Amino acid sequence: MAKFGIVQMTSGADPQTNLKHLKMKLKGLQLQGAKLVVTPENCLVFGSSDDYRAHAEYLGEGPLQAEVAALAKQLGIWVLIGSMPVRQLDGAITSTALLFDDQGQLQGHYDKLHMFDVEIDDAHHSYRESDTFRAGRETKVITTPFGNIGLSICYDVRFPQLYAALREQGADIIVVPAAFTKVTGKAHWELLLRARAVETQCWMVAAAQWGEHNDQRETWGHSMIVDPWGQVVACQQQGTGVMIADVDLDLSKAIRTNMPLVEHAKFSVQQREG
Repeated sequence: MAKFGIVQMTSGADPQTNLKHLKMKLKGLQLQGAKLVVTPENCLVFGSSDDYRAHAEYLGEGPLQAEVAALAKQLGIWVLIGSMPVRQLDGAITSTALLFDDQGQLQGHYDKLHMFDVEIDDAHHSYRESDTFRAGRETKVITTPFGNIGLSICYDVRFPQLYAALREQGADIIVVPAAFTKVTGKAHWELLLRARAVETQCWMVAAAQWGEHNDQRETWGHSMIVDPWGQVVACQQQGTGVMIADVDLDLSKAIRTNMPLVEHAKFSVQQREG
């Protein structure tokens, strides 16, 4: 059993302002005993395409990653940066989650697979993530002292095939950093998280953006931790702040033993190219 923390943020376009807020929250969670902290999608930069391009860093390089790594080491906690813009060798930019260990070492990363290219009935209306980011190509499960952690980001949660694949690859816990819109979050956020937990029999640790951002964007919040039975064990509905809960893998084992879904499954998952 380990304590997992979540930071709920209202990030903006300025990385230093976001980092100042994040540092304060991480220190508070460390004092509460958190061993791993999950932050939202776009936690370090939440702005326009120009903002993402201006602050994108190569993987394992750059001042933003250096600051997070130093803080993780200083506090002695694992930190999952929900996403930040990462520049690839060919110049493309990905929306990438980064997992730092308690020594400040980058233990793994994940490039968001599903691009949020949709029309929503809100003030922003049209979302075209693929205009800025290139979709990832791989699923990722990372071994940690707290269990095997599957990585996903926001819009990914609508695609159960990805979560089935993470379970097949040994995930015990799946993180879902997000910036769900207020409209879609109200309709589907909790429903999707609980469904993915029940289907995979994994813990879901979902850190969300909340409030009003740039370009008339408004996000839903409701960061939550959901157990493998689909029960919400902790939730912060509104506002910025932190929450913490015990993630107990013994519960996962018991549920999987009593209801062996993987053994009963008649279909397997294959990843489609592109």
